[in-house]
Amino acid sequence: MRIGLLTEGGYPYATGEARLWCDRLVRGLPQHEFELYALSRSAEQEERGRVPLPSHVTRVRTAPLWAPADDGRSYRRRERRRFASAFTELVRGICGADPARFADGLYGLAALASEQGGLYAALRSETAVRAVESACRAPEASRAVQRAQVADLLEFVDELERMLRPLSLDWYEDLREVDVCHAAAGGVAALPGLLAKRFFGVPLLVTEYGVQLRAHYLEHSARDERPAVRALLAAFHTRLAGEIYSQADLLTPGNAHARRWQERCGASRERLRTVYPGMEADRFAAVGEDPECGDPHTLVWVGRVDPAKDLIALLHAFAEVRKAEPRARLRIFATAVAAGSAAAGNHEVGHGYLADCRSLAAQLFPDEAADAHAVGENPVTFEEIGGPDVPSPAHAYGSGRVVVLSSVIEGFPITLAEAMFCGRATVSTDVGAVVEVIGGTGLVVPPRNPRALAEACVTLLQDPERAQRLGSAARARALELFTVEQNVAAFQESYLRLLARGPARPDGTGVPFEQPPEARVPGHWATPTWATPHPEPAAPPAADPAAAPARGDAADAPAALMVPAARAERAASPEASA
Repeated sequence: MRIGLLTEGGYPYATGEARLWCDRLVRGLPQHEFELYALSRSAEQEERGRVPLPSHVTRVRTAPLWAPADDGRSYRRRERRRFASAFTELVRGICGADPARFADGLYGLAALASEQGGLYAALRSETAVRAVESACRAPEASRAVQRAQVADLLEFVDELERMLRPLSLDWYEDLREVDVCHAAAGGVAALPGLLAKRFFGVPLLVTEYGVQLRAHYLEHSARDERPAVRALLAAFHTRLAGEIYSQADLLTPGNAHARRWQERCGASRERLRTVYPGMEADRFAAVGEDPECGDPHTLVWVGRVDPAKDLIALLHAFAEVRKAEPRARLRIFATAVAAGSAAAGNHEVGHGYLADCRSLAAQLFPDEAADAHAVGENPVTFEEIGGPDVPSPAHAYGSGRVVVLSSVIEGFPITLAEAMFCGRATVSTDVGAVVEVIGGTGLVVPPRNPRALAEACVTLLQDPERAQRLGSAARARALELFTVEQNVAAFQESYLRLLARGPARPDGTGVPFEQPPEARVPGHWATPTWATPHPEPAAPPAADPAAAPARGDAADAPAALMVPAARAERAASPEASA
């Protein structure tokens, strides 16, 4: 089977969280051929290079979303009219309440780009700006959009050109030959698969471990953007998500939280299947099977330092913990922030937030000393994973008996699942997919409630036997649900399910495995005799020897042998061989 894997900002580049599960998926299915189609987000990402790829990755196509994409193409009058018509439909669909207009405009622009070349100049033209302005002034547009000024229109058109660059790529002749398009994320990453489904009938599978529409809302709510631009971008991503969810043959959210988002945006329950992320359980086996279970007086927090993690509430909760358990310690392990333009801003925010947390810890917990001759130590420490003392996340989780998650915003809590692999009892806030992941093997408290967080931590610190029982149950649950093996098996089954339906080719004649492997080898090949069905006995022989062979009845011939003449001729042609 040939799988076209679509990514954005992740695999096969050396950075990005999506790189890990994509790499595990590809390496876990060596019996299939994978073709990678990757969109990069920054020059820094490309400079870091790519990860080593296995031999069954047969093709890698990349395209940048950060660099100017001017191909020097300028449209003639007829093409400009065609562009204006399609683009007007697109922006009317963005600003209005009719998603069908958005879809018509999107596919109209894609067809124009395929026939006439890139859209760079047209999308940045005065025609585009005037079309957006007209859509914003329409009666059905929202109040925030109607207030858009010239600067807002120019900024939105610039962003729209960047997000629509996949329409102008030359990937689609390759994508039409794959058996399944698998988008590793929604949003812009799924656009090539959406077009391959629309124009060539290639089955589309979309996986979202973090819903792209939700990520857009969270990212842009923290930016200092103009309200009109924020509203226009949100409307575009909402329309795009709705079109992807309605057209995808199968959606595999990473948890029930993401699944609910997809259902609200129009995804059908019949095409939804939850597939949990797969993690390498072996990395945590030594800590998870250790009977010592770490320091019984230590609480551990692991994650990215970010305001959404609410370390301020954790520090206030730990102040209450110290009143009940004077020997308690809190070790905070900060993980690295992903590189990239957007992540760079998060990195600066993270450093500022980390400085605030350090300052608060110094105020709440003055350095303590055992006697007059000892050096004082703070019961709260801020450390980094990767040093000689804590070389890996497993060592961080193993340093304590209880792991704490204090977030106010969370998708799928990776650190919580890792703590479960390590056999640690957990105390978490009820956000995102936390309850779904924990499943009764840890304590869950409301977010933004330091007192409840403190009481749960004290409960486990004062009852080590209960903490050990919860940790053992958590490890058993993680081994059952969150391993690489179950993740790979789920996607293998999904691929076979999509292929068993048969590709929905526009001519309606496609069948699985109808194109023999020899069709992709350079050179001239004849149609194999075993791939041509014999005519029915009652059918008269064809008068023209070059005519297509007659097809037998479906009850008399296997489906794999019912090869349409047009497809067989294309498979045997030199163009298909190339």
